[in-house]
Amino acid sequence: MKNDAYYIEKILDDINYIIEKMLDKEYDDFIIDTIFQDAMMFRLIQISENAKLLSDEYKISTDVPWTTIQGLRNRIVHDYGHVDLKIVYDTLKDDIPSLKEMIAC
Repeated sequence: MKNDAYYIEKILDDINYIIEKMLDKEYDDFIIDTIFQDAMMFRLIQISENAKLLSDEYKISTDVPWTTIQGLRNRIVHDYGHVDLKIVYDTLKDDIPSLKEMIAC
């Protein structure tokens, strides 16, 4: 059944994948590996797409910045050629682990 628990599990799968793959990735390595960039941005998009399917009641009950997550997705999807890779990298390294903590509570 596709409910909030289902979508949270999908989001956490993507978060865990990102955390694992970004563990030893430095910024200089990140900016030269376009295939890796694409894979990580795809995971960010997937997080946002699954977040959109969460109930309003669930979203309201958390402190997760759902609007910011959607905004990053929109920037990646609609402005791909102009995505600031430093922002993406910082999001992957810093914000995704924090997001996991917020959701896992």
